[in-house]
Amino acid sequence: MKLLHTIFLTCFIINLSYTQTNKNVFFDQKAMIGKFHTIDELENLKKGELIKLYTARVNEIVTILPFLALTNEPNVKLSDIGIKENSDHLKTLNKHQESTLKTFENTKVLISDFIPYADTEKIIWTILYYEEVIKKIRIGANGNF
Repeated sequence: MKLLHTIFLTCFIINLSYTQTNKNVFFDQKAMIGKFHTIDELENLKKGELIKLYTARVNEIVTILPFLALTNEPNVKLSDIGIKENSDHLKTLNKHQESTLKTFENTKVLISDFIPYADTEKIIWTILYYEEVIKKIRIGANGNF
């Protein structure tokens, strides 16, 4: 029983430590898409697959845009760019991340309810447009992709 308690406490502390270290990060790699597509690739996908891609691209843009003047790279901490990691800044960042998550959840519902009514060609065009925006976001002010 004592061993089980010790294991549980250790896991809890590791989880808490991990959570606290990520709270001072503007955004992480999970928010970023892993692949860009050609029009031919997109034309071979079904509408449901296109809507998933559409949603992922909206997520990346909505997540990164507010921080673009500070960074376009994932896992950048406040202290990495000279912002003090005091309780006010951490609270502001955490509040923003929570509200962004809620907003994106609502946006996912909106996308899943309305985008299926769009023409497939327009969904493809929009995905390609979003991918160009994401490329420009990733290039950044210094031109590094």
